[in-house]
Amino acid sequence: MSLPRFYPIFDHPDWLRRALPLGVKLVQMRIKDRPEADLRDLLRESAGLCRDAGVVMVVNDHWQIAIDLGCDWVHLGQEDLDTADLEAIRAAGIKTGISTHDEAELERALACAPGYIALGPVWPTILKKMKWHEQGLDRVRAWKDRIGDIPLIAIGGLSVARAPQAFAAGADVVSAVTDITLHSTPENRLRDWLEATA
Repeated sequence: MSLPRFYPIFDHPDWLRRALPLGVKLVQMRIKDRPEADLRDLLRESAGLCRDAGVVMVVNDHWQIAIDLGCDWVHLGQEDLDTADLEAIRAAGIKTGISTHDEAELERALACAPGYIALGPVWPTILKKMKWHEQGLDRVRAWKDRIGDIPLIAIGGLSVARAPQAFAAGADVVSAVTDITLHSTPENRLRDWLEATA
């Protein structure tokens, strides 16, 4: 299975209205700290925008809503694996991407037959407090050797300039959040990313 090489992560459908017309083909919707009704509405709106644009949308965490909305992908962190009903997710035809940070988490993720494996933070990140230090490119290489044909997503501290290094180390896809959303001209940054990952 192959995925588009650029994987931005957004927290509101307004970002999709800016990114999709530029040619983004794979996105994750990571929406936090919203009431259930708002969350459902935002994900429904996002799913509609992505379907209309022919874009692959991955729902972060909220697998029950992903099933209800007929989504194709969910992204699960290690904590999510503790409570997610993987059989229900599979029965709905939804593929899973799983976050990993160390060997034990990678083993656990591989046992779930994931659609992709994410490794991070490859470089230091400001997105959220993490107990893991930067993984580095050597770990990207090691993970790719281990997982073979499963797509490997590099996340954490990625920039346009660092993307080629991640690809050279074995990443199939590069993911970015704050490098886009905190940029002074996000559309220009998205264009740079699309050019760097074409």
